[in-house]
Amino acid sequence: MDIETYYQNILLSADFISNKIDSDMPKSAIMMGTGLSSIVDRMEDCKTIDYAEIPHFPKSTVEGHKGKLVVGKLDGKEILVLAGRWHYYEGYNTKELTFPIRVLYQLGVRTIIFTNVSGGVNAEYAAGDLVVIKDHINAIPDHPLRGTNDDRLGPRFPDMLKTYDLSLRRDIKRIAETLDITIHEGVYYGLQGPSLETPAEYLMIHKMGADLVGMSTVPEVIVAKHAGMNIAAVSIVSNVCFPPERITETTLEEVIKVANMASEKLNQILGLLVKGLN
Repeated sequence: MDIETYYQNILLSADFISNKIDSDMPKSAIMMGTGLSSIVDRMEDCKTIDYAEIPHFPKSTVEGHKGKLVVGKLDGKEILVLAGRWHYYEGYNTKELTFPIRVLYQLGVRTIIFTNVSGGVNAEYAAGDLVVIKDHINAIPDHPLRGTNDDRLGPRFPDMLKTYDLSLRRDIKRIAETLDITIHEGVYYGLQGPSLETPAEYLMIHKMGADLVGMSTVPEVIVAKHAGMNIAAVSIVSNVCFPPERITETTLEEVIKVANMASEKLNQILGLLVKGLN
């Protein structure tokens, strides 16, 4: 797809959403990961659009993703929530699966909080733990900025030094402490999936300096950074992957179960975080 068609598609999707919502759009958004969309149940005065209705939006195909865009109030503060995401392993290229981030920016969103579930490759992590992501390692074999750059969307070579906003990370950790919720801070390693990693791969990822491993988030973060957004990300450890003797077989059902159990802690943090956003 040429850059002009891609850009016009962004405008078309944004106009469709604006007309459907028919109110001022929030400046902040949350993208919810697998099994984590329960936050919309806490929201009030909601206006909801199925992804399938929005022109050029990809469709969520994975269990645990509601596939809805929701605008409403979370703890009294306006927020836009993407209840479900898209993955490279579903067959999308990374430009397609990050398209909604472009649309959010066009709608006026300037702060975005990503959530996901991931495997823990830090021996101190347990299933259900929360982790603020401070950095990532990208091992997904497709880059969302590959190809001709559109200067209207961002610079050709975006710097990734301060990708995960330090102020937001501090706020998340402070809120967690206030709520007496244990939270770690770590590095996320992004892989393509959908197969889970082998014990040798978990060991390699641990030795490379990562604390978490998952199949999402990194492409969206790159595009959000390219656009100039303020970015934060929080992960729930769904299964323990290090040291090798602690590894057990993992199913999607088990991942969703852990996510559901830990989501209340995450939702409490996000509610207070959103309340403090400008």
